[in-house]
Amino acid sequence: MPQITVERSPHLDDVDWEEFALALHAVVVETAAARLEACKTRVLRTEDEVVGAERERHAVVNVSIALLAGRSDETKARLTEAVVELLREHVEPRDGLGLHLSAEVRDLDPSYRKAEV
Repeated sequence: MPQITVERSPHLDDVDWEEFALALHAVVVETAAARLEACKTRVLRTEDEVVGAERERHAVVNVSIALLAGRSDETKARLTEAVVELLREHVEPRDGLGLHLSAEVRDLDPSYRKAEV
């Protein structure tokens, strides 16, 4: 915990996603009182994207953060706002390409278990 997934457009191959993940971990620690060593981020490159009626001219990034239950709605809202701002700092606008940046924070299901081996 936290389990973080970044789904991102192939139009954004030039972004340093490892640098973004490291910065994101710091934001999660500061905002949601998580432990740095517990933050795990996977960046997934999507293959096909459609926005409205268009297949091209758009890039999408969505960050999903799953935390153990117990954070207030206000904390989750502050975290999503901070993540979107961090995306704006790391993903530069491109001519002719609409950027769609989003984030969500949710509670892990009570069935969540982990093992470190």
